[in-house]
Amino acid sequence: MFLYPWSKMVGNIFYEHSHRLVGSLVGLLAIALALALWLREQRAWLRWLGMAALLLVIAQGILGGLRVILLQHTLAIIHACFAQAFFALTVGLALFTSREWASEPTRAPITDNGHVRRLGAITTTLIYVQTIFGAVLRHSGERLDAHLFVAGLVALHVILLIVRVTRNHGTDLKLVRLARSLGILMLLQMLLGVGSYLAKFTTLLRLPMDAVALLTTTHVITGALMLAISLALTLRSYRSSAAAKPAREPNALAEPLSV
Repeated sequence: MFLYPWSKMVGNIFYEHSHRLVGSLVGLLAIALALALWLREQRAWLRWLGMAALLLVIAQGILGGLRVILLQHTLAIIHACFAQAFFALTVGLALFTSREWASEPTRAPITDNGHVRRLGAITTTLIYVQTIFGAVLRHSGERLDAHLFVAGLVALHVILLIVRVTRNHGTDLKLVRLARSLGILMLLQMLLGVGSYLAKFTTLLRLPMDAVALLTTTHVITGALMLAISLALTLRSYRSSAAAKPAREPNALAEPLSV
């Protein structure tokens, strides 16, 4: 008798209900985070980042509700893009509020004229653009050409980033691990992308619908992890590059602001 309500929740109904429950939990956590930052954080820009995260998750909830009611692919694509942006923002917040970030850098600063941080910023931007075209392809079946083109650019920049970090900053183990993890995820993402396309849009790979959903969802998750790791690597490179500047140029990302 206890299991009766769940026996009705099959297929898309179960996934949609679970999605709403997890979304509600994320919303509550975003409210708690914004309040905690506003009450206890001294850095004003970080308090406003917390508010931005809260506004973003509210907008995400509204888009999700409209998507269910209106059943429009455009709303689904925007909803997916907002989700990746919110996830990236929370990754940044986690870094900015960490003890390591607040303390003085103990590793050797990056002094390569900004090559790593610029390359990291470009790679992160390309990965996010790739998630946009991925959402377009997933929900409409269109723009495979753009998705493949940006995928090639992402792969090229990830390789360049790995080479530069490994060759010029091999003593920074955290930066090297992030770069190598990004490379491993990129290879996995390529395999998942091929499998997802063959399973969803062709008859070459015949899989049950649940298996197709699992494959495409894993593809999305791996893309989100690539975005998070690339962002973390970029932010760490900016942090370390700032440490190389003269003391008269304070690191705005690390120093608390007086208010």
